[in-house]
Parts: sequence; structure tokens; C-alpha cells
Amino acid sequence: MNKVVFQFEDGGDVTIFAAPGENLLDLARKANVVIDAPCSGNGSCGKCRVQLMSGELKSKKTLHLDDNEFNEGWRLACGSAVVSDVKVLVPDIASAYKSRMKTADLSSPAEIKIFNELQDNLHSVGMHEGGQLKVFAVKMDMPTLEDTMPDNERFSRAVCEVTGASNVIVPFFVLKKLPDLLRDNDFALRCVGELYEGTIEILDLSSDTGTAPVCGLAIDIGTTTVSGVLVDLATGSILSKASAGNGQIRYGADVINRIVEQQKQGGVQKLQKAIIDETLLPLIDVLCKDAGVPKKRVFHMTVASNTTMNHLLLGVNADFLRTEPYVPTFFSMRPVLTRALGIELAPAAKLSVAPNIGSYVGGDITAGALASMIWNAQELSMLIDLGTNGEIVFGNTEFLMSCACSAGPAFEGGDISCGMRATTGAIEAVTIDKDTMEPAMSVIGHIRPVGLCGSGIIDMIAELFRTGIINGKGKFVREGKRVKHDEFGIGSYILAFPEESASGRQVAITEVDIDNFIRAKGAIFSAIMTLISSLGFTPDMLEHVAVAGGIGSGINIKNAIRIGMFPDLPVEKYSYIGNSSLAGAYAMLTSEDAATKLNEIARCMTYLELSTQPGYMDAFVAACFLPHTDAALFPS
Repeated sequence: MNKVVFQFEDGGDVTIFAAPGENLLDLARKANVVIDAPCSGNGSCGKCRVQLMSGELKSKKTLHLDDNEFNEGWRLACGSAVVSDVKVLVPDIASAYKSRMKTADLSSPAEIKIFNELQDNLHSVGMHEGGQLKVFAVKMDMPTLEDTMPDNERFSRAVCEVTGASNVIVPFFVLKKLPDLLRDNDFALRCVGELYEGTIEILDLSSDTGTAPVCGLAIDIGTTTVSGVLVDLATGSILSKASAGNGQIRYGADVINRIVEQQKQGGVQKLQKAIIDETLLPLIDVLCKDAGVPKKRVFHMTVASNTTMNHLLLGVNADFLRTEPYVPTFFSMRPVLTRALGIELAPAAKLSVAPNIGSYVGGDITAGALASMIWNAQELSMLIDLGTNGEIVFGNTEFLMSCACSAGPAFEGGDISCGMRATTGAIEAVTIDKDTMEPAMSVIGHIRPVGLCGSGIIDMIAELFRTGIINGKGKFVREGKRVKHDEFGIGSYILAFPEESASGRQVAITEVDIDNFIRAKGAIFSAIMTLISSLGFTPDMLEHVAVAGGIGSGINIKNAIRIGMFPDLPVEKYSYIGNSSLAGAYAMLTSEDAATKLNEIARCMTYLELSTQPGYMDAFVAACFLPHTDAALFPS
């Protein structure tokens, strides 16, 4: 056995023992050492960089590391095998996504304003706070020798009188508390119950003077990030908010890699543990601690996530989602007890999942469609949710159609040599001087740059195209200090030379990167066009386009149009609506009306499987150009 020490750049280390020849990335996963691996270890992304400090690793030479970096000990964890005792340095950037991801999570006044406006919109159509969870007080006559009715019957009669329910369920854990609580409080109690079709289930009992809040959790589980809010269900007010990276990221940036990982021995438990134990439980701890609310006062939890995330969260086999005919195990399901998933809240707390629509359009889009109000619009409207995947909803009050396209790795920094997630050091906005070709940039954390995140990549390519540095094919056609060509003739633009970056490595975008991103933006635009044209409409008939998702918060709409990612419509027809998935989960949590509408939207929405559309591939190929091979689509 060989001793392997993972040393962290910001201090501390983790030790694990390995058999000779064991893969270093697999070891890191076993030791719960967070190393970003968007490609799930197939060697294509180059993001799992570690530095060999001592010992020996059998490592493959890769294009992701030049000779100088290799000589300095840099290796890809996925391509390295342990052959002796070793110590490796895990750079800070490898794990930054886990705790310092910039997300649309109500973390700014602008996002809070958008969130409040969405709730006002729901109120305007008659959807108000008030769900199946009821908080009420009951007062009973004390038993006497002439009145020896059992406690549970006495209590149940009082509950029916107050709530109008015809049946009362008193769970065993409540029954055990009942006799002492009744007598300690003169037969006056404060109750929390869930009313459904005339039956009320008692979830908690306390003294009649109790003031502890009755809370719920609304959670958006994205492929890359997870955001949540803790809500006082009596008032609908948000008590705390938090976000984090999805712990499953180290098993792959996209859902397909994670489904593949789930099929390995112990994979179901491993993926479920990554989202529950490593992500949700710490997130819930932070939310409750910040609000000063015990977890036992949380009685309901709503989750909006894509179809694959729903399966992985619940520990259900997701393999059939990725093979024809792409059938999920469920679209909708009854609430489950949170404790059945290892989430300890109130004893009877339940988790409700926003209903899915198709194999790759899930509850996050159902929730987003609810929050966007597209279902209440008379004019033709569209919702574009950009994250690891691109999901689109098109329609109005009369119909709704949806589709999904795989474009995520590039938007999250994958498939891009200098790409990274939206964490500290990521360039999120760029402009280039047309004459000098010098860049001006905005960096998350206000430090020297480390790489480019999704919004920065959009700006970068749009600016390179606007200034004539690249042509429509993404090839460099101007020369200058910032433009270089390697020995193979592949061009690149240098945003930061080694001495200008935080990592000591240059930050540059290459023609290969640009080509990868053009394919990603082409997938988005061709999905939009296929969805619209399938019903005989054209883009100019759209009156409103809502852009949602974490990446949406930083998108320069004008630049997205310039590179041919969005239709060439007046910019004022576009609006950013923040984390619409979280907003929909909140509405589902706090309003029975909204929860009913959410299920109605899911039942009525038609899912279009792009892979079965004969014209989709032609539309995709046509969109793989800046801005498009058909210039008439982009007159401006």
C-alpha cells in the first residue's frame, strides 16, 4: 500500500492509502477531496490539475500541460496512477466551485427585486399565500369521571371543529406526546397539521402560547449549483438564503456523466450522498443557523430540479433517461418523508418535487414556467433557462411547448482551455479596444484573473468578432501583441499574460475553444428555431423573451445576439428574471394555488424531443457560424 497525501493550498491535508496503480482522481473521490473534473475523468477538460510535491506518479503526457508545467510537477489527477508514497498539492481553484460559486440566489438587491416582482405577478392572478399546512389552536374540556373519552378522540373532535376536517390522523410520535402535553397545558394546544381532501394529519403539538415559527424550505437543485431559502410559512417571509456548488460536480459536469457514474458499483448511493450529505445537509444547516430556527421547526421542503437530478436525489436508477426511448421512472410523485432520505427535519416533514415534463426537461423548468408567467401571456413568449443544460419553453395562454439541448460544459467553463466556473478569479465581463486590441475586464472577487466563466466567454467571443480579430468561422484574422499562433498554426488571444494572472499562467482563448463555444451557442439557437418553426412561427413573432438561470445573471443580451445565440430581436424584448426555478419552488411551498397551477402547467406542456426532429441537425450546423450562415436572420 502507498501513502497518498492531498495537501490543500489554503492549509490542511488529507491522507489515504492506495494500492499500486490506483487512479489519483478516484482516490480523491474516495477521500472526499474536492477536485473539479467536468469531464468526469476522461482527460478531455484538463481541469483536475494537481502538483506533485514528492514521490512518483505514473502520468500520461497531455496537451493540457506544456513541458514547463509538466517539469514543475503539474499533473492531471484523472491521468495519474500511484506508484509510490506521494504528496500532491490541490490548488485552491480546484475546489473553489464547491463554496464560492457565484449564483443567482437572491444575493443582491437586484435579484431580490426580481424575486418580489415575480411573487407580485402571481398575486395579481389570484394566487396567494396559504398552503395545505395549517397552524391552529384547540381548546378541550378536561376529562372527568363522567367524561372518560380517550385523549386522542377528545383531541380529534376538537381538531375537526376548528379546521372543518372530517378525519384526523394522529401519528404515533404525536400520540406519545399527547397525554403529557394536554395535562401540562390545561388541554389547550397549538397544532401544526396538513389538510388534504378533508383529512388533516397532525405534524406537531406545542403549548397554546408557543411562538416558534412554522417553516419550510424551497430548494433549486441545479446540475452545477444549489440554492435555497428558508421561509416562515405563516407570513411567507424569507428568513435566510444560501447557495453552494452541487457536490456531484466531481463526477462530471453534465447529467450523462453522472448517470454513467451511477451505474458503477455503489454509484446510486455515491451520487445520492453527494447531493444530500455533502450539499443539502450543510446548506440546510447554514439556512437554519442564519435564521436562528431549529431544524425540527421545518415541516415542508419543495425541490425544483431537472429530471436527472430528481432521480439522483431520490436514489432512483436514471439510466433509462439516456437511452431510447428516453423514459424516466416518474414525472410526478406524492411527497416523501424527508427522513426517508436522511434529511432530519420535523418528524413528519415531507419533500415535494416539482413535476417533470420530459427526460431532459424537469421540475426546474415547470417551476420556471410558473414564475415567468408565460402561461398567462396573451402574446407569444419564450423562457430560456441557461445553465449546464439549455431548456426552452415557448407559448402563451393557449399552449406551451418545451425542449432541451446539451450545451452546458462550455457555458460552465468546460471544453474551454481557460474556462472555469463562476468563482473567485473568473472573468465575467470583457470589452476590447478595436484599435489597440487591449482588453478591459471585470473579475469576480476583484483579484487578478484566473480564467473565463460563461458570461465572460460570451463577451469575449462577441468582442473578438466585433473588433474584427476573428471572422465568422472563429479564426484569427488580425495580428498584434495579444494574438499568438502555436507551432500548429492555431491562433489564440491572450487576456492576461503570466505576470498579469493570479495563477502565474497566461489566460488565453484559442481557436479550438472558440469552435467549441460556437457549437454550444449553435445548440441553443437551433433549439430555439426548431421549437418555433415546428409550429409554423418565426422569431420576429416573439413579443417577450425571459432569460433565467445562474448564467443568465451575467449575460450581456446584446453580445448574445451578436454571436447568434439568441434571436435578433430588439433588446427591450428581453428580460432577465433571475433564478426562476427557485422562485417557482418558493411559490409551490407557500401557495396551494401555485402548487395546483404548477401541476396543471406540467400536464399541459408538450415536450419536443429534438433528436427526433428531422430538421434539427441541419439547423444546428447552420448555426455553427458567427452569427449564423443565414445573415438574413441577423439583420442588425
